Amino acid sequence: MNKLTRVGLSALCGSLSAVSVANAGDMTVTGGVDMSWISLSGGDGVTGNPIGMGSNLTFKGSGELDNGWTFDLTVAMLNQDAYSNTNVTIDMLGFGKLDINQGNSGNGIDAFDDKMPTAWEETWGAGLGTGIYLVRGVGTTPNIQYSTPTAGGVSLTAAWANDVGSSKAADGASGGGTADITGSGYDLTMNINPTFGTEILSGLNLFVAGHTTKHYKQATNSDDIPNDRYEGTGGITLDIGPLSLGAQAAGVSTGLKGTGTSTDYYKNSAYGISFNINDDLSVSYGNHKSQQQAVSPSAQEAVHLEITSWQIAYTMGGASVRLAETDVSNGSYQTTNNYDKEARILSVSLAF
Repeated sequence: MNKLTRVGLSALCGSLSAVSVANAGDMTVTGGVDMSWISLSGGDGVTGNPIGMGSNLTFKGSGELDNGWTFDLTVAMLNQDAYSNTNVTIDMLGFGKLDINQGNSGNGIDAFDDKMPTAWEETWGAGLGTGIYLVRGVGTTPNIQYSTPTAGGVSLTAAWANDVGSSKAADGASGGGTADITGSGYDLTMNINPTFGTEILSGLNLFVAGHTTKHYKQATNSDDIPNDRYEGTGGITLDIGPLSLGAQAAGVSTGLKGTGTSTDYYKNSAYGISFNINDDLSVSYGNHKSQQQAVSPSAQEAVHLEITSWQIAYTMGGASVRLAETDVSNGSYQTTNNYDKEARILSVSLAF
């Protein structure tokens, strides 16, 4: 009897050990706070309360499978503890990576919307609402992306969304679609880091990306079927010591029909330059232009939107101080003076 008891306990302990190994992993929490002071002027820019604060928390989990593959979980919580998104990345070692993503803008062509060097933020992301239209692909929609291992300085990704524009869904549920207006979307991206055997070109990076979305309807309760949507972008960046240079072009063909004032396409161009004065201090200048073209140019002339931004950033351990001077003309593709605006923003970030 005692012998049987010992055997039972031994088997139970073995089972508990197996459960422990199967669930082995780490969970960490990182976060920070951003505090800002902003001044708006020009057009209808009204500052009101200039003091802003944003808090961010990120929960990260990781583990390993028996075959050596690893997996990472990221759950992002933005201001006021509001849920943002979740993504799971599986590293299949020499077979590449698989990312199941709820739409955090990190996948597909959306990750290439603006790759220009900067001291802090993109020209359109430094405190001033510009209304610029950028490539986005499947990045803001729940999607799956596969990334190849880097070989010869070349890395590729392919991303897919079953219904572009659909919402996030909990486990065992489905996300709301777009009333059969749009269907599946596909993104392809390529990064190339060729050195050509020279030290001066070791910081060279070339990139190109494309996207297409299937259209079923022009709008809800409409039988008008537009053409499919297409997006593309490409550019170059070069790091030479403390200096970084970049240029990029992009285009969006909406596929829309209908009235002559409907947008036919957007054509964008951008360039940027940043300089690291030392390990802690950097400055940058960026310019981003966008042209909105109507289906019928005779019904509405093309609108040209332009953004410029000077920035400076200083880092002290877990603290960063950033200053940006940004202005936009014809913001949101409106040609009245109300949409010519300027913003000066001072930001302090503390990470923990």
